[in-house]
Amino acid sequence: MSIALTEQDKTTLRTAAYGAVSLMSAADAAGKPHKAATAGSIALASATGLVGHILAEKTRDINLNGKSVAALADQVLPSLTVAMSLLKQQDPAEADNFRRAVIVAVEAATRAHRDRPSPTVADMNRKITEALDSA
Repeated sequence: MSIALTEQDKTTLRTAAYGAVSLMSAADAAGKPHKAATAGSIALASATGLVGHILAEKTRDINLNGKSVAALADQVLPSLTVAMSLLKQQDPAEADNFRRAVIVAVEAATRAHRDRPSPTVADMNRKITEALDSA
């Protein structure tokens, strides 16, 4: 199946995926946010398929503004749902690929610790997963 995504669609996918990593890093502010961000970003860079190509594009279109975690979440969580809906309409296999890529990135960010994730990090993981699954 051929999939046709606009530049805006691609921006939405990148914002959603990298925004999820940013949320995980922000939720880990008292722990190791830089390690969470690095691990999550490396996981996204390892994505394959159409999603991998889109996430690997070097652009400056990801605009994650927010002076608080709540403001960032208000932007990212709906983007995750929109991205999943977009992909499900055109290619359900790529929707599954996107979901897996984001989940792997979130898990990588979560495992930046050797200990159990904090309740804050675990809750953010749950919110991201719910946003992906609500499409």
